[in-house]
Amino acid sequence: MDAPDAVFFPDRRAPASHLLLEQLPSYQSLLYRRKSSSSGRRQGSGRGRQPSINSGKWAEQKTVHSGEELKPVRELPKSMQEKRQEKQQRLQQGGALTGWGLWRLNVHRSLKRLKEDGMDVLSSLQLWRADIHLIEGMFGTGILSYFSFLRFLVLLNFIMFLLMFVFVMLPMIITSHSAHNVTYSSSSNVSVCSEYLGSSRQGLVVFHEHITDLLSGTGFLEHTYLFYGYYKLEFIHSHFTYNLPLAYLLATVTYLLLSLVWIVKRSAAGFKRKLIQDEDRFQSFCNKVFAGWDFCITNENAARLKRSSLLYELKMDLEEERIKRKMANRTRGEKCRIYALRAALNLFVMAVLVACFYCIYEATVFSQRKQAEDQKSNFLLELVVEYLPSIVITLANFITPLIFNLIINFEDYSPAFEIRFTLMRCVFMRLASIGVLLFSLWDQITSCRNSGCPCGYNHQLYPCWETHIGQEMYKLVIFDFLIIAAVIIFVEFPRKIIVNYCDCGLVKWWGQQEFAIPQNVLEIVYGQTICWIGTFYCPLLPAINTVKYILVFYLKKVSLVTNCRPATRPFRASSSNFFFLVVLLIGLALASVPVIVSIAEIRSSRACGPFMSYNTSWEVVPRVVSQLPPSLCSFLQALASEAFAVSFFVITCLGMFYVIALAGAHKRVIEHLRDQLAMPPDPVCIQVRGSLQSRVQLPDSLMDEAVLQSAGPGLETQQSPP
Repeated sequence: MDAPDAVFFPDRRAPASHLLLEQLPSYQSLLYRRKSSSSGRRQGSGRGRQPSINSGKWAEQKTVHSGEELKPVRELPKSMQEKRQEKQQRLQQGGALTGWGLWRLNVHRSLKRLKEDGMDVLSSLQLWRADIHLIEGMFGTGILSYFSFLRFLVLLNFIMFLLMFVFVMLPMIITSHSAHNVTYSSSSNVSVCSEYLGSSRQGLVVFHEHITDLLSGTGFLEHTYLFYGYYKLEFIHSHFTYNLPLAYLLATVTYLLLSLVWIVKRSAAGFKRKLIQDEDRFQSFCNKVFAGWDFCITNENAARLKRSSLLYELKMDLEEERIKRKMANRTRGEKCRIYALRAALNLFVMAVLVACFYCIYEATVFSQRKQAEDQKSNFLLELVVEYLPSIVITLANFITPLIFNLIINFEDYSPAFEIRFTLMRCVFMRLASIGVLLFSLWDQITSCRNSGCPCGYNHQLYPCWETHIGQEMYKLVIFDFLIIAAVIIFVEFPRKIIVNYCDCGLVKWWGQQEFAIPQNVLEIVYGQTICWIGTFYCPLLPAINTVKYILVFYLKKVSLVTNCRPATRPFRASSSNFFFLVVLLIGLALASVPVIVSIAEIRSSRACGPFMSYNTSWEVVPRVVSQLPPSLCSFLQALASEAFAVSFFVITCLGMFYVIALAGAHKRVIEHLRDQLAMPPDPVCIQVRGSLQSRVQLPDSLMDEAVLQSAGPGLETQQSPP
């Protein structure tokens, strides 16, 4: 064996080496070609059954401790004949085992069986398991992905609530019902900045004022566990000293990091699947024709709609082919014309967005000014003033998608790109509107027009500005739920009744309500972004959002079963899960920016909250670090130094470069195998494809499944000679 073969094919009796090299796609593809060629030669010479690679001398050299030996026989990527031989070989080896080896094998099997039973129990305890299976059977996996995503957000919000409750609210509750020594936060400079009276109503309170307080978070709700200003403790002295400001800050950082890790972990599988599913048009047609049916569908109406959606997808693929040929045949003048039209339409879109953002800014300023005047008016007018920013944001989110859907028809994009581009515009509109609202609030908070800001912020209008922002986020969450419920009750139900019982041609053309998956997902991502921003200012907001999403689940389920039908433009589950998580990740990134800015840059309120004695909320961290032992303090300072940051950044970049290069190499291997499968068959290809059908050697099991799914229908037809 020469040097290259010694590297790629080491001695099988020697211990495994070159572990990093063995993970490379080049090693795997070379190993696959060597095994395929040797298998083909044995098949051609023997003219009988193919000998298994696990029989003969191969079986003699395999040990019980190998990773493949511990796998169940049914999970091995082998033919049935090879699995039978593998089972017989394992029985012989198992009979020869005694003592320590047999005990280890039995323990491994018992632990694996225990793990499988535990996973079955956990799956049976999943939230809304029966309801989601019902939706899957009636409408397929496309709409199922929306409800699974909603369940994920319910669990995420519940975990966020547990973090804030255990580390922030529970110590406050315990100290209020027990005799602990506590230290309250207080400003070092007692002045006008320390005054905070709140908005509690005095004297006899009318009933509708209680409703206003409940919907806006003012009045009796302002001085409760709901908002930031209530948490005035700094230290709780018991057997140990509990630092509430540090716990408050660390809980905030923890729920943001936990959300990031959880979303990235869930999106990793979708990213791998999307990476390997970039198929050419011929494979796309084959997959839709031979593997496009959703066998989870049991409802006749849903089956008919699924058939229509498959027909629509095929039409869209043909339309994309026509547009590609049209784009290839465009003259220079036509290209200039279409690019100029797109530029003009995008400028119009920017003008629409700027106009919406300006309206949101003006509505916020007007609402804040009217609330500061504290003029008594009637109940409805007071509610309109309170919810004016939320009303303007909702109107903008309703009008702009209609405009985007209208102008996209003139931009001459492909049908698939039209959907994605329109959705991204809607995502930007929904999420950027929250940023504009926060910017307008901070502009009012940090500016003092008549005089300077001796407190560092506008204390005259906002003595506890954190609580005020929490109230705005609270109102956005409540109003968002009211809009969702109102649309279902007052729009979708009457539309269903009119369509069923009215024979007018216009009504029949209007048709039944469609369950548009992307638009519904944008609604809940919008609400989750508000929750991420508002949890720092309103610690009970995750609990409110959890209850809200539970109610939304049942409202959407009843509306789907009773009022709606799947959209005519399908949104496949394979791409929807990854798209949902990408949009959610964008919302998390947008939510983190204002929270980080308010923690690190804006002066903390001196009249309320746990950070009264600090200039900024982040100042509690260096103050606590300075009180640690010198060795630990120097270690933490080294971690926060620029040298460590640069080194960590370089190592992270190298790791990312390696992962990206490895992913690109895996993708090239898959493309190479697809090219081989698409080649005209010859005797050598027939033998190679025969062994490929029995055992596909790829570095990743996910890539095995993708290659078999994309090329499976063509394997049997390509094995026969022309």
